[in-house]
Amino acid sequence: MHVCAVAFVLAWALYASAALGAEKAVSAASPSVRSAIVAVVERDRKLYGGRMPLPAVLIGVWQDGGASFVRPFGYSDLATKRALTTLDHFRIGSNTKTFVVSVILQLVQEKKLSLEDPISRFQLGIPIPNADKITVRELCNMRSGLFEAYNTPQFAKLNMKVPKNFQPRMLVAWAAQQRPYFSPGAGYHYSNTNYIVLGLIIEKVTNDSVGDQIRKRFLGPLRLTQTSYPQTQAMPEPWAHGYGLDPQRNWEDVSNTIPVQFMGAAGEMISDMTDIKRWIKLYATGKAGGPAGYRPQTECIPFLGNTSFGLGINCSAGWYGYTGALPGYNTADYYFPARGITIVAWITYQAEKPPEGVASVIFRDIARIMTPDRVPMVYTSEQLRRSGL
Repeated sequence: MHVCAVAFVLAWALYASAALGAEKAVSAASPSVRSAIVAVVERDRKLYGGRMPLPAVLIGVWQDGGASFVRPFGYSDLATKRALTTLDHFRIGSNTKTFVVSVILQLVQEKKLSLEDPISRFQLGIPIPNADKITVRELCNMRSGLFEAYNTPQFAKLNMKVPKNFQPRMLVAWAAQQRPYFSPGAGYHYSNTNYIVLGLIIEKVTNDSVGDQIRKRFLGPLRLTQTSYPQTQAMPEPWAHGYGLDPQRNWEDVSNTIPVQFMGAAGEMISDMTDIKRWIKLYATGKAGGPAGYRPQTECIPFLGNTSFGLGINCSAGWYGYTGALPGYNTADYYFPARGITIVAWITYQAEKPPEGVASVIFRDIARIMTPDRVPMVYTSEQLRRSGL
């Protein structure tokens, strides 16, 4: 048996004997638990890597009460062999959507819009199919049926080159020319078009940019000083380079592959682990936006196995959070309110498989250790096939 496999088995055995029978024994400060976490991360680095393991993995586990375990694995820059640190900035991709939904929920609280408002109310100037039927709520929970803007032939022809006078509404217009996946509310389909439209709605209602609204409402007041909605390709120092696999399965630097103008409200933001650890707890407990007493989990609708999706939130086995993926980066951030546990798992690679993303797999593997009776994102191969993921 491979040495890594032996280490994994031993670590898991130590953990199981110490923790499986007693919920309170599962502590991020426990050497056996830490060994088990390291073992599964190292296993996944090799399993989902190429000729070499995943270039960088940053994981953090925190428990209310003080116990924690934070560890970087690998390199933030393979060319210079600079070791990854907990201070490195990552592109957080679709985790941007948690901030966008929080702006929407604050606007609901301010009575500037309603989750039941149809798109047509906002007069966006784009002929969107079913605009008089698709509600803000359906945009938030991926149930509008709108086609994926990044899968349109018009976007493909750009070849990642930003055309003159580009505006996010162009992406929506291209998606609107495609046949919807289904009638509003009739199903679930993850489509970034939903959040690009939400961004346009925010700008229409506030007469301000999405980025400025996020800065004014959250980044400033919550002192998320390492989080940004950038206007250029520049990454703040220090930062982790993003990687992809070439045809020979060697790592190649794909940092800044997608211009920020294309990401927009669907995935433009940058952050570090410290900020997102604080943010995801606030978001998962309904303290980032929404009417008094609002709890995100009450909005979750089942769509795959033991996983549900709500207003910009994944809900599974008592875990609540979100993921992000774009070339070179994959991030997963979750909070477990019942036991006060936060898990952050970030990597510098976006894989085509597994469909849920490697960061989500690493999160799930760590959650299996921390909450063995509440394992998130569990589904059968048949359920996965039917989901279309």
